[in-house]
Amino acid sequence: MSSSTQGLFPDLDLGNTFGALFIGAILAAVLFGITNVQAFIYFQTHRGTAMTSYKFLVIWLWMLDALHLALITHCVYYYLVTNYANISVLTEIVWSFKLHIVMCVIIVYGVHIMYACRIWILTKHRSRALPVIVGIIVILTSGVAIALIWAIYQCHVFSDLIETAWATYIPLGTFAFDDFIIASSLCYILATSCTGFSNMDSFLIWLMVYIINTGLLTNVTSMVAIITFAVMPSNLIFIGVEFLIAGLYINSYLALLNAGYYLQPNDSDTVNISEFRAHQPSMQSTELEAENPARNPR
Repeated sequence: MSSSTQGLFPDLDLGNTFGALFIGAILAAVLFGITNVQAFIYFQTHRGTAMTSYKFLVIWLWMLDALHLALITHCVYYYLVTNYANISVLTEIVWSFKLHIVMCVIIVYGVHIMYACRIWILTKHRSRALPVIVGIIVILTSGVAIALIWAIYQCHVFSDLIETAWATYIPLGTFAFDDFIIASSLCYILATSCTGFSNMDSFLIWLMVYIINTGLLTNVTSMVAIITFAVMPSNLIFIGVEFLIAGLYINSYLALLNAGYYLQPNDSDTVNISEFRAHQPSMQSTELEAENPARNPR
């Protein structure tokens, strides 16, 4: 056994090293299955409508998730099948692992930018200060992605990756920070968009809870990856957790697009979140556009 292998895996416990990657790949596949369901729901509830930018966006997110899962699958297959019992290869970082990090960064910051655009649209008749601040924060924190990708491609064995601790802490920390800013901004916009009509106000409250829960899920996953790396730096459990982040971000955004379908009663019109507009509250009411794409095609 080489010295690098002994340093990273002194007892070669496959359970908390490549076993963790295997479990992470399985859970990532489950998340991809949920992505398929959410994409299907979106197109079903928008059947009969024109091919909008949101439909292209859903297709694009689906393709990114599929490619991300393919890279993870190749990575796990490389270690557990192609190089089965080849101890000298286990510490080497395969190309698909590095590329999966790039895909994860593209997905996470891409979703953050889409959320920032959503905030911009929701504040169409309001002050633009909030969306501008959120956009600046997202752009500035995306600079971390460049440093992360550079650091990953400087690593050739897992021990190098573990020694470059900042490449794990800082990106995951910025993911969590952006999640908090975006969720808080969306909830603030919805909270100040009350219409005076009980049905719509009730929907807005449920939508705020929905946004908090989906944002909390991605936030908690990032924090779990940070904690597992800090507590157990000598194994690969934190990487298994990181395998889930991209799929969770994609599903959180698709869940927002499908929120009207999930939250509205079956006998009422579905609020189309992708076309949702919140206007400045007035003495009378706040205008909210709502439609049922499945029954009222444009």
